[in-house]
Amino acid sequence: MLKTRVITAVVLLAVLLPVLFQASPWPFAWVTVALMGAAGWEWARLNGLPGTGALAAGVALALACVWTLLIGGLDAPPAWIWSLASLVWVLGGAFALRGGPAGWPRIARGTRLVLGALLLWGAWLAIAQAKVHGINFILSVFCLVWMADIAAYFGGRAFGRRKLAPAISPGKSWEGVWSGLAGVILLGFTWVHVIDVKLAVDSPSLYTLLVQRHGWVSLLALVFLAAMSVVGDLFESLVKRAAGAKDSSGLLPGHGGVLDRIDALLPVFPLALALISL
Repeated sequence: MLKTRVITAVVLLAVLLPVLFQASPWPFAWVTVALMGAAGWEWARLNGLPGTGALAAGVALALACVWTLLIGGLDAPPAWIWSLASLVWVLGGAFALRGGPAGWPRIARGTRLVLGALLLWGAWLAIAQAKVHGINFILSVFCLVWMADIAAYFGGRAFGRRKLAPAISPGKSWEGVWSGLAGVILLGFTWVHVIDVKLAVDSPSLYTLLVQRHGWVSLLALVFLAAMSVVGDLFESLVKRAAGAKDSSGLLPGHGGVLDRIDALLPVFPLALALISL
């Protein structure tokens, strides 16, 4: 299993890193279209659309992303799109988590399919736009989510006592969440003072943009973003539990599915763009 995980990770990095570090945002945008198409297929399967129907849903989502690129290119969309996506994630996430795995299937399947497609499309658009902002910017958002996850893991292992959401994800603890929040604050200060100042970066990071526009107190917004990464993770876990699935799919051997790898990113990218658009 470890060998399989390593091979899959190497292949993914071989595909993603070259397009991520290219100056042009277009190759990265096209690669993420394929990933979102796969995520759309997984979402449809988890929500009761089998076989050809799920495949058609994934293709339809990928085509929606392609249509967006063909019509608008990579021009910045109106800022209200990020605000709307943020509102849906905050309110919808709270509603879904409150209902738990038992409440999710009570929502009409068509509503769940459309909601998932819109959330995935919005996240894809935000990720593509983040690349337009620059390599340093998009990496700062990625690293925020990764830091929240890594710090939560080690903090939870060391101090975890109180379960966060035992019916959804028994391994998560409140102590892990607090560790993740502390980790992203430390990351933000370090990025502003070290990476953005001492390295030849191509663009301001998310953290520097927040400080420039709203002052140092704005770094407290990183706590909100880290918390929403937890919401994204719990939301996907909730859907999988409702479907009786361990992973979103087996597309990434040793790692589960695409949704398993991007769940925490989905709310954070639209929210990050909403914050710098204020």
